[in-house]
Amino acid sequence: MPETRTQFQEELRSVEEMALGGLDLVCATLTRSLEALEHQDVELASLVIAGDDQIDGRYLEVHQWILTLMATQAPVASDLRILAALLHVIGHVERMGDQCVNIAKLIPLSGHDPPVNEEILARIERMGELARSEVSQAKQAFAMRDVELAQDLVRQDEQINRLNRECFRAALDIGDNPDEREWAQYMILVARALERIGDNAVDIGEQTAFVVTGLFREFSDASHAPTR
Repeated sequence: MPETRTQFQEELRSVEEMALGGLDLVCATLTRSLEALEHQDVELASLVIAGDDQIDGRYLEVHQWILTLMATQAPVASDLRILAALLHVIGHVERMGDQCVNIAKLIPLSGHDPPVNEEILARIERMGELARSEVSQAKQAFAMRDVELAQDLVRQDEQINRLNRECFRAALDIGDNPDEREWAQYMILVARALERIGDNAVDIGEQTAFVVTGLFREFSDASHAPTR
């Protein structure tokens, strides 16, 4: 293999590792966001917001690296698919980081000691567990080029979608206390952010299938639209 080709393959592996490493950053950020939510920790929420610069920096670095490889190496076939898919992956990483920040920004608004509804909070916590699992599984599926594992993301995402709808209904039925209703409205926004993280993970799974097969398709409309 010519030396230039060998160097390109090494760079391709490196840029993929850096892009997929962004998903580890998302998992860590999501964990901190949920911990801040559970304990109403405004200081930790502020750290989550400030830490988003790291994810944004990762996005910019990977994005520029991919464009440079495309411009200078003129990749074709499977190599081009990988780079194109990684552009989508790192974009989803940046958006998931933004959703974690959205959760953190809601924590100071709900007050130091809000009137928590345990039923809603339990659903939120379960959604967080599923979202973390999806992000981790999306990384594994892409790294292993495992289409079956990628398609399995839809199963977890359907659970998140169901819990999101349950949170919404529970918030509507919470009662007439203004403080409780205000807190519940914030939790609707938290649930929505977690639902979007799940959707982004499914989208990464779809990019895995694209890399392997050369064809793009959505795994399931249910991953993007609510079902009754």
